[in-house]
Amino acid sequence: MIRRRLPLILSLLTVLLSLAPGGAWAQPKHGLFDLWTQGKTAFGVFVPNENPQRFERGQPPPKAIYTEAGAQKLAANPSYDYLFLNLEGSYDVESVKAMVRGLQSMSGRRPALLVRIPTIERDGVEVTRARVKEILAAGADGITLPHIRSVEEARTALGFFTEAKANVWSPANPSGTVIAMLMVEDPGAVAVVDQIADLKRFSVLACGIGSLTQAMGGDRAGAEAGNQKVLAASKRVGIPNMLTANSKDVDQRVREGFLGLLGQGTAGDEMIAVGRKAAGR
Repeated sequence: MIRRRLPLILSLLTVLLSLAPGGAWAQPKHGLFDLWTQGKTAFGVFVPNENPQRFERGQPPPKAIYTEAGAQKLAANPSYDYLFLNLEGSYDVESVKAMVRGLQSMSGRRPALLVRIPTIERDGVEVTRARVKEILAAGADGITLPHIRSVEEARTALGFFTEAKANVWSPANPSGTVIAMLMVEDPGAVAVVDQIADLKRFSVLACGIGSLTQAMGGDRAGAEAGNQKVLAASKRVGIPNMLTANSKDVDQRVREGFLGLLGQGTAGDEMIAVGRKAAGR
């Protein structure tokens, strides 16, 4: 009896494993890991807000809207290796679920979905821990934790993925399926970025150069120096580094060795066209 039912049991186990946190797409249909393993630059865009309502001075900002149809439209663009859903200012798991449904409905290769969530500093350890589990369970490919302030906070952030039983991709774990991305955006964090990089149990290290510039009182040269320090740390341990770029600086950023470049809107499309040519893709 058991022998006759074995194929059914194995099939059910496969389904259950695919629904485990971080395992909704156990075999990624995106090409990020292949690109990074080969040392090639990946290109992506911020997911655009679909709410047509404009911000009006003195009024609360309108709620951002991200839809299944919007995800499908973005996924149809073969130039996008990843989509960056920015929920740092306003967390909404339903937006993640809508994006996942849209991407899952696409056949063939699709862009990866990275979700940036609010900071640990703002919303606390317990809330952030729950969000990491929630987003991975919803089927996102990866999570970006911004404004990591110290080595200890980086260690705490990476612990969220361990607790969620996520199989985090890194050069040391090429069979991983989940992207864990840490951002350092403050002078204090940049000062210890080598120690953060040495934790190694994550996928992407990035400098939020805009936030760093602001934190340094508008010192663009100083922020760029910090950005280069973060890049050097990521290269030393073999972890990809992601940065925003535009059509004017993307060639330089490709040559410097950034393996993830991020644009926005139609300007992002122009940046990617120039960048892919510079990267020989």
